[in-house]
Amino acid sequence: MKARGSGQVDLPLAAAAERLRRPPGRPRTVQGVKSVQAQQASALRLGVHKSATSAATVPGLCPLVPRLLDLATAASYLGVSSWTLRDLEAAGRLARVRLPLPEGRELRKVLFDREDLDRLVDHSKEHPSEPPPCPARISEV
Repeated sequence: MKARGSGQVDLPLAAAAERLRRPPGRPRTVQGVKSVQAQQASALRLGVHKSATSAATVPGLCPLVPRLLDLATAASYLGVSSWTLRDLEAAGRLARVRLPLPEGRELRKVLFDREDLDRLVDHSKEHPSEPPPCPARISEV
């Protein structure tokens, strides 16, 4: 046991018991008080100089949209699970894009063309049926 200056006695497991009484996880920082890591990170950011080309953005008129989507992105694009997308591909309703690699191999990543996904949605839409023709009047028959 160690004696503290204020007259309290420090028990061997007192610090551990105190930690167990607190909520689990990392203690939160107080608003307005920066941790040492945050201060170091901000100091590192000040030292980095970016070139003018790296700060340039693509104009809003010409956004870069990928044509090929991986399995997870294509599934979220359609709003279905990745397993549903795999089932559509296995059933032949959706074509998988296979990119060739050197030596006759192909890319193992499952990719789908955005246009194929849009075409699948267009063909899967229920078109409203034509309104039924006016029934023949009984008096005319």
